[in-house]
Amino acid sequence: MKLTLRVWRQAGPDVAGTLVEYAVDDASPDMSFLELLDVLNQRLIEEGEEPIAFDHDCREGICGSCGVVINGRAHGPERTTTCQLHLRSFRDGDVLDVEPWRASGFPVIKDLVVDRSAFDRIVQSGGYVTAPTGSAPEAHATPVPKPAADLAFDNATCIGCGACVAACPNGSAMLFTSAKVAHLNTLPQGRPERETRVLDMVETMDAEGFGGCTNTGECVASCPKGIPLASITTLNREFLRASRRR
Repeated sequence: MKLTLRVWRQAGPDVAGTLVEYAVDDASPDMSFLELLDVLNQRLIEEGEEPIAFDHDCREGICGSCGVVINGRAHGPERTTTCQLHLRSFRDGDVLDVEPWRASGFPVIKDLVVDRSAFDRIVQSGGYVTAPTGSAPEAHATPVPKPAADLAFDNATCIGCGACVAACPNGSAMLFTSAKVAHLNTLPQGRPERETRVLDMVETMDAEGFGGCTNTGECVASCPKGIPLASITTLNREFLRASRRR
């Protein structure tokens, strides 16, 4: 299988970048996209060239570390993480443009690697619950209605990969932030910080330079974990409620 990659190369955050073309003639359809980059990097190293920098960790679609834009689509043509995207999703002879996440909140560090620590700061601003120290409480000490548990679990599946931001024409982080707010505010354990949490997280999200949400829905279409668009509605409702009370 032969593929032509036009990869974004950028030596650092203050250096202009450009697309550089590479041909890979011996790719297997069973390779993941990151394995393709591994093969290409091995060749570049052997030729004395600088390998392509890209994010990865578990390579099981769990950690949210990986992520590139392939032909204009976050994570590529399938609704999955880049590490779980296989080359059989492409055709022999395809030309693929490979770029990093594009957003003000995700500055490029090098090549395909971006700084996603803004997500960490959003979570730090409100992603905690009041809990007594000591031994773990009995699992059934705080009853949780099943609809609330299901809603919380649906939003807890967010892995923070940032595909929602990369796919959004505004570079908005609303889907990510709403998943964290909906997850914690839905559960009884998260109710003590319910109002301060949503206000603090939205304030941090705006301060980090993410754009506003205009409900285009691209974030949901690109989310590998299927976080629902209704989560943004939940965030807006929680924000308005907390603002009125303040």
